[in-house]
Amino acid sequence: MGVSTSSPEKGISVVTVDFPPVNALPVDGWYALADAVRTAGRDPGTRCVVLAAEGRGFNAGVDIKEIQARGPDALVGVNRGCFEAFSAVYECEVPVVAAVQGFCLGGGVGLAGNADVVVASEDASFGLPELDRGALGAATHLARLVPQHLMRALYFTSRTVTAAELHGHGSVWAVVPRDELGDAALGLAREIAAKDGELLRLAKAALNGIDPVDVRRSYRFEQGFTFEASVSGVADRVRDRFGKEDAG
Repeated sequence: MGVSTSSPEKGISVVTVDFPPVNALPVDGWYALADAVRTAGRDPGTRCVVLAAEGRGFNAGVDIKEIQARGPDALVGVNRGCFEAFSAVYECEVPVVAAVQGFCLGGGVGLAGNADVVVASEDASFGLPELDRGALGAATHLARLVPQHLMRALYFTSRTVTAAELHGHGSVWAVVPRDELGDAALGLAREIAAKDGELLRLAKAALNGIDPVDVRRSYRFEQGFTFEASVSGVADRVRDRFGKEDAG
């Protein structure tokens, strides 16, 4: 359980998240993920990082129960932790391939949206249930996966979109059977890692430099509204209602 890093092949680092039962990460988990991705990217021998997960789904976002139990401290912690993890993926010195299976929700969209390439299983679905969970955020990253008006519709309704639909939009590279996901992600990483390592790092910096949206600033702006929802009591009201519905 936790975050682990492996090197199955030369030039490839696989960072794997495993927080049962649904990969809803606690505050420390987000920081651990950020550290693992940054460490992998800084390794001069690494040419591509694969971001993967164990279990039923890729990522279910933040641990809402931790926020409810710890209050403002946990909210500040998770805001900073998510910011660090999303930034680590985006700023990783080498390309990052996200291997997404099952549900990819909330913070999962933040990770996948900031990855360079997404490979997904046929059962993968992506969405931001933030409005149903008393939170805001990650619209910045969903907007990297779908067109603007679809992003808004998904955000306001808390609906999800399938991997096949994202493939149609060009934001998912390949959709494969679940038992082939690991091999598909590794195969793409292998193709990337075959390039010159120094040139890959220059290419990653160049592509980030021409991005039309500053994802760090955009996401930080969103987080301000998340905090406002919390201190005003709106978030607690929604989370309490969600908790009762979930228990029922």
